[in-house]
Amino acid sequence: MSALDFEFPEIYNASEVLYHNVEEAGRADKVAVYWENVSYTYGQIAEMASRIGNALRYLKIPLGSRIMMLVMDTPQFPAVFFGCMRAGYIPIPTNTVLPPDNYEYFLNDSAAQAVIVSGPLYPKIAEIRANCPELKHVIVIGGDFAEGTLDFAQWTAASTGVLKAAETKPDDQAFWLYSSGSTGFPKGVVHLHKDIRATTETYAKQVLGITEGDICFSASKAFHAYGLGNNVTFPYSVGASTVFLTGRPTPDRVYAAIAKYKPTLFFTAPTLYTAMLAAYDGTDMSSIRLCVSAAEALQPEVYRQWKEKFGVDILDGIGSTEMLHIFISNRPGSVKPGSSGKPVPGYEAKIVGEDGEPVGQGEAGDLLIKGDSAAPFYWNKPEKTERTMLGEWMFTGDRYYQDQDGDYFYEGRSDDMFKVSGQWVSPIEVENTLMEHPSVFECAVIAAKDDKGLLRTKSFIILNEGHEGNDTLTAELQDFVKAKIAPYKYPRMVTYVDDLPKTATGKIQRFKLRDLS
Repeated sequence: MSALDFEFPEIYNASEVLYHNVEEAGRADKVAVYWENVSYTYGQIAEMASRIGNALRYLKIPLGSRIMMLVMDTPQFPAVFFGCMRAGYIPIPTNTVLPPDNYEYFLNDSAAQAVIVSGPLYPKIAEIRANCPELKHVIVIGGDFAEGTLDFAQWTAASTGVLKAAETKPDDQAFWLYSSGSTGFPKGVVHLHKDIRATTETYAKQVLGITEGDICFSASKAFHAYGLGNNVTFPYSVGASTVFLTGRPTPDRVYAAIAKYKPTLFFTAPTLYTAMLAAYDGTDMSSIRLCVSAAEALQPEVYRQWKEKFGVDILDGIGSTEMLHIFISNRPGSVKPGSSGKPVPGYEAKIVGEDGEPVGQGEAGDLLIKGDSAAPFYWNKPEKTERTMLGEWMFTGDRYYQDQDGDYFYEGRSDDMFKVSGQWVSPIEVENTLMEHPSVFECAVIAAKDDKGLLRTKSFIILNEGHEGNDTLTAELQDFVKAKIAPYKYPRMVTYVDDLPKTATGKIQRFKLRDLS
């Protein structure tokens, strides 16, 4: 028996997350997706998914082949995702804002035989198509017709809207996700048909308490594991509705979508919460019952400001592409600012030292996690698989400690921790302290060598409007940090910047800052 309260049947296809709404729950006419000025029902999404699956079969692509998705947050995204799995193919949603050479890597690494791409993104595929020998078909959603491609609308119109699920098993490959990674090197993370339900039955239902009456709005995109759960698999698991926002989620666009659709669950990363606080325009936020934050640790000061302004909790948590969604989280009505909370039901966590043995309460170490949504391996990365998938346990690469109440506190990525004068420094602790100063809008902390070649704490700071980065402010910030945490941790070096390098999912890429130092 798994950690969940159900057993999978011998034959199970993850497309049931969508299709049960139509075939069993009587929700064919219920709105599944709100997008721009139109809405799509569950019946329409399921029919589109069936047409996609049948159309792929008509192309005589062998079952089990990979199909790359370069699809923006539009109603076609869930239809392509579930339609591929329904027909027995393996969809690979990919980050929509990368340079073309990344897609060349994804296509060749996965040997994908087809790519389904949103029209505005097609030029990226056109640029590298000739370098991808396994790629046989390019299907374009919207946009002008390009020679050598298939028009999505015509391609699906010529297909049929009924499709029986392929007879896959719970442990068969279902879909891949390429990790954005804070280290810059993408890894193909393989997920199985059982994995989606392992997240919907745990975090979605037991932490969020998601129901059919919810409207989900994720500013984090669906190509990412976090956004895929927030805006696709979680709502579909209970017949809730979703708001899709195509393009960059700026504060003004997000506020406009909230005003228009009145979502009940809102998901994003700390960067956007910070920006939304700075740009609040008076939008009525009363429809939102819960907010969720992931990708980076949520600074306690941002949580406090949000709670004070809007009266709603932000549930900070930690998840990963490898585990598919959040596995440690705060709970509604029980939030400890600065912590990631406690393990989600169905997951186990432990913190170990360099010897692999559990550390004591209050001691920092490497976080390991166990749960039914864990990816079994990385594609074509046996050494990385061996280092990360440790039997039942997953090595997360995150440093944590646990307090006396059992809450988990993030110290930083294992490879971001550093020593100053022989003592450990957590970049997250220094960043959280700097964020309490009224001049600081956002910041990142790394280790850098001083003029004597010694490792010291260095901060990169984006200032709030009305503040000027100068020697006086630098000294003030340094004294501010010394007064609040161990003095040896204060930033000896301070650089004022206009932005910070991040992944598409909001993780600060500290390795790029180290390259600059």
